[in-house]
Amino acid sequence: MDFGGLLGLVDAARAPAPWMTPASLYRLWLDETPSDVPLRHAAYFNLGVELANLGDVAEAEAAYNTALTLKSDFLIAAINLGLMAEHQGRNDDALETWRRVVQPDDMRTTLLNQRGRLLERLGRFDEAERELFRSLLTVPNQSDALSHWLHLRLKMCAWPVFEPIPGLTKDEVVASAGGLSLMSLFDENGVVNRWVERWSGRFGAPQHLAPAEGYDRQKVRIGYLSSDYNLHPVSMLMVELIEKHDRARFEVYGYDMGLDDNSYLRHRILGAFDQRFRIAELNDDQAAELMRQHELDILVDLNGLTDGSRPGIIRRKPAPVQITYLGFVGSLPIPELDYAIVDDFVVPPELAGDFHPKPLYMPVCYQSNDSKAPVDPSPSRESVGLPGDKFVYTCFSNTYKITEEIFEAWMRILGETENSVLWLLARTPWARQNMLARAAARGITPDRLIFAGPASPAQYLARLPLADLFLDTYPYNSGTTASDALRMGLPLVTLSGKTFASRMAGSLLRTVGLAGGITESIDDYVALAVKLGRDAEAYKAFRDTLAAGEAWRRTLGDTDRFVHDLEERLLSIRVRPAQAG
Repeated sequence: MDFGGLLGLVDAARAPAPWMTPASLYRLWLDETPSDVPLRHAAYFNLGVELANLGDVAEAEAAYNTALTLKSDFLIAAINLGLMAEHQGRNDDALETWRRVVQPDDMRTTLLNQRGRLLERLGRFDEAERELFRSLLTVPNQSDALSHWLHLRLKMCAWPVFEPIPGLTKDEVVASAGGLSLMSLFDENGVVNRWVERWSGRFGAPQHLAPAEGYDRQKVRIGYLSSDYNLHPVSMLMVELIEKHDRARFEVYGYDMGLDDNSYLRHRILGAFDQRFRIAELNDDQAAELMRQHELDILVDLNGLTDGSRPGIIRRKPAPVQITYLGFVGSLPIPELDYAIVDDFVVPPELAGDFHPKPLYMPVCYQSNDSKAPVDPSPSRESVGLPGDKFVYTCFSNTYKITEEIFEAWMRILGETENSVLWLLARTPWARQNMLARAAARGITPDRLIFAGPASPAQYLARLPLADLFLDTYPYNSGTTASDALRMGLPLVTLSGKTFASRMAGSLLRTVGLAGGITESIDDYVALAVKLGRDAEAYKAFRDTLAAGEAWRRTLGDTDRFVHDLEERLLSIRVRPAQAG
């Protein structure tokens, strides 16, 4: 924003020399204008903008501060000043700038939301949640603020998640929730479908850049689009697939729109593409046009609607065939998507009518895996704080998947198996505090909950066999984490529902031959976990099925077979000119 009309106020008799910069002009105007002129705050703001553009940060901040001194509720000056501080790493200064500005309700909510956004990015979840809640108390129906507020409460295990907000019903809060939150809370495809349809207008208008008849070439050119080419579960599952694509039949392009964490995994997966392109700095039109120029036969979107996604690219249809896979394990009714890679367990044919886009069924399991992931030597229980004489239940899933209902089930399990503990991964102190408080309310002493410390991916895999039984989350099952457990020979109990997200772990268990770990109600889930914790003979037979991970290596870990099966399906859906019409 620039109050450019101020330049016209410079007296014609003192017209500036042509070599003078805009910053010089604003300074000239301020020098020649009486101190009681109402627009001086705007001139200082414009001066700040020009100085910032010139890279003179200190003088730009001084100009913005003067503007705020003259007009304390000058929102845009406060936002710019705070953003400058944030970009320099002075996060506390940015937060304080936004806190102290006096403003009407609409300005107040904007500043509270800015504070909430930055606090969330800094991992200060409790403060972020409070700032967003204050914003919602002022203006309740704010979709973005509601979405972040709800997801923060899930990540903190702040139960009940739906804290009342005056002026909003629970249904109205749900209508603004994000996709991951909805999959964590509801076992219904229809809930996610309605959310996607409500939000689809944000994704841009469809354009259909690619020719519907496809391209005439021998090899299939496939592009993979992701913001997660770094130390992320999607890359952990995908990397060997990219490496093993048959280059005699496929050309494999990677489109990177995420953060560079300089991890070994990022280098490995980006190095596996035949060609890779950094598109984070391109807008949706530019990125889609680049893909169209590359004449992709198939584009696979690995994000869906997860963090960092760019659905606007998909809506422009830069490839004649577009697929969603792995990142978003929910129904995704975006018209420009043609297929979702699934199997007949995660999307049974009888439930496929409410699932979008069209299922592209894999013959065994939907999930690709990396058989080459490094694993450290296994530590002792004592070295990671576990008792040597207890039955160890565990769950290493993200805390936003741990619902109040499933945690209550875990407390029932601990209550019925006295010689047991629950080993959890809770990266935030608020999640730990809330879980311990709920456990105490259910008569479970604090020593029964053990929280794992930080670990590298190789250390984390090495720790998994120390547990006795993995307790899955519901309705958003474990995906990568469940596969990791089975890889390391750790058996799992899951609850399968009606959605893809609630059936992921069941598909993995079926594939490795441990379908006995699949339940269909909370009571059955609890009963099976209790039985395995009490009955040593039944537990041994259950765990022996995995043969210390050999069952995983023969099935989920057989990447050659998975790649072959996937490639056959990709070839079957490829559009070629001879097939047009």
